[in-house]
Amino acid sequence: MPKKSVLLKRILIGLAAVISLVVGLVSMRPNTFHVERSTTIAGPVTSVFAQVNDFHKWVDWSPWENLDRSMKKTFEGAPIGRGSVYSWDGNDDVGAGRMTILESRPDALVRINLEFFRPMEDVCTTEFAFENVDSKTDVTWSMRGKHTFISKAFCMFMDMDKMIGGDFERGLAQLKSVVEIPPAHAGATGEDSAKPQ
Repeated sequence: MPKKSVLLKRILIGLAAVISLVVGLVSMRPNTFHVERSTTIAGPVTSVFAQVNDFHKWVDWSPWENLDRSMKKTFEGAPIGRGSVYSWDGNDDVGAGRMTILESRPDALVRINLEFFRPMEDVCTTEFAFENVDSKTDVTWSMRGKHTFISKAFCMFMDMDKMIGGDFERGLAQLKSVVEIPPAHAGATGEDSAKPQ
């Protein structure tokens, strides 16, 4: 057998071995994922719940709203709560997808079916859990779903918890700023404003 044919055969065998190893490593990764972040907001649980239960209000705090100012948004179904549907289609930073509220328990829980159409297709479940604690609100934002082979491979190089979790942290921080009322500034009391100018 010519030397070139032997070399080519060895290269192909080596390449097949590498591919098999990579496929094996990817296959052994977890089949599901879960990302979760929490914060405490100095405001009534009713106010916090209202911001999440109405997709129209997400523009004020969602971490993805400002990534594409010309993003196309569509609201369908119920105006708020269960049955509400929010679809978006934007640039490569936000992609395209749809959210549907599956369950809405006042001041307690909002469960959402989250569908991604672009850049890759996927479906997962997102939940917001609320708890009133000493006149403040503990809110937990979580996401769970199943991995495809491609997403398993992607997660070998990217930390999904850090990537999605970072977005959740920004969103919760913005939600906190929307709900919380800043303290009154000094000199803004009625007594000061009544003084002659």
